[in-house]
Amino acid sequence: MKYGAFLLFWNLISKLVIIMINTIRKIQMRKITLLIFIFNLTFSQNSVVRQFSKAFADVAEKAKPAVVTIITDKVVSLNQFDDFGYFFFQPNMPRQREYKTNALGSGVIVDADKGYILTNNHVVDDMDGIRVKLIDKREYDAVIIGTDPKTDLAVLQIDADNLKDIKLGNSDGIRVGEWVMAVGSPFSENLSHTVTTGIISALGRSNIMNAQSYEDFIQTDAAINPGNSGGALLNMEGELIGINTAIATGGYEKSNRGVGFAIPSNMTERIMSDLIDKGYVTRAWLGVYIQEIDSEIAEAFDIDTRNGALITDVVEDSPAENAGIQEGDVIVAFNEKTIANPANLKNVVSLTAPDSKNKVKLVRDGKTKVMDVVLKELPDSPQEFATKKTTSKKSFGLELRKINKSIRDKYDIDGDDVLVVIGIDINGEAYAEGIREGDVIKNVGTRRVKTVKEFNRLIEKARKKGTVLLLVKKPSGGSRFFTLKFK
Repeated sequence: MKYGAFLLFWNLISKLVIIMINTIRKIQMRKITLLIFIFNLTFSQNSVVRQFSKAFADVAEKAKPAVVTIITDKVVSLNQFDDFGYFFFQPNMPRQREYKTNALGSGVIVDADKGYILTNNHVVDDMDGIRVKLIDKREYDAVIIGTDPKTDLAVLQIDADNLKDIKLGNSDGIRVGEWVMAVGSPFSENLSHTVTTGIISALGRSNIMNAQSYEDFIQTDAAINPGNSGGALLNMEGELIGINTAIATGGYEKSNRGVGFAIPSNMTERIMSDLIDKGYVTRAWLGVYIQEIDSEIAEAFDIDTRNGALITDVVEDSPAENAGIQEGDVIVAFNEKTIANPANLKNVVSLTAPDSKNKVKLVRDGKTKVMDVVLKELPDSPQEFATKKTTSKKSFGLELRKINKSIRDKYDIDGDDVLVVIGIDINGEAYAEGIREGDVIKNVGTRRVKTVKEFNRLIEKARKKGTVLLLVKKPSGGSRFFTLKFK
């Protein structure tokens, strides 16, 4: 009996020991599996980091030989007073002395065979001498093939062998958030071919440097500093997607704050082609005055978008007039490309070939229309796009009169305009908005007005909305919409 009990006890203990061993083994296997997983994950992450790092290094290695340092010289004359005159009892007379100043910029070789270099116009503008320094320390005198101040682009040429160039990428295909690399020569020659990285922060930036220029900037947080102007902005395939131009903190002369701008490669390609072929840029012309769409204008015109460009005036005998485009139309697409704002329309039209037939999609009286427009070449002194914004204040204070011969002569008014501002309260809403004596009132909302009575009737009708929209023609010839609020 004692022996049987012992065997039973022993079997129980044995089973418990086996269970414990198996449990320990399972725990150990789980630990081993977990360790293997952690190792593989760490290795994988390190591998991704290494691949990412290698990609940047490969782009930099490929691009740097195609980026150049541009050194410019300018002779400056200064008048200095010459103390030598005192020894001869003569008045202190000014004497002219000349000094040579230097400036620094960057450029990108875009055609190795012909030695073409793309850079900014402000880098080479009004300079007496231009030298190009390559990554291998070779230096060459450069000649200007052509410049375009309105896009701040210039094409140079050097006579050199064994050059490396960069392939132009498609800037229309880039997206916000993509990694980019900037290469240039910030601050001094000693810092030539500096590489910085960042992301694309925004696209289609305008009114950064000059409202009259053609701007469609790529915004990036890659460090861009003085001397980087004209350098390369590259995608991760090593393609040129932009020419670095400016920074937000004071244009060309201030230091970087993480907001830099580059001219898109698709724009540079079109400009560069014209500069090389002709020495100047050919631009197309639509012949309209335009302004942005705010909430009040969108409500007044019964449109559900803030995108597009509002037509405030159509130039006589222009492509727009010939196509049937009217004041109050909102252009929302050009050749099936969505128009975001007036600056966008301005750029799209200017880069389209003159004499070409184009599809313009617009909204008129709440309905969508598509029109064929044949663009013309931009005249030397055109009545071109005037990008303006609307604001809103408080009261009106307008005194209007139907135009007669004396009023027409007084304000030098041509054409068939009818209502003119002959007086205005400087403390009123209209004056605060920018309406002045001598301005012509053309429309209230979308309705043409020809009498003071009709004007007052339409104003009272608009009072229920709280705002009224006036189309006003300025003595300069341009027109724009003003949004006025009722008290």
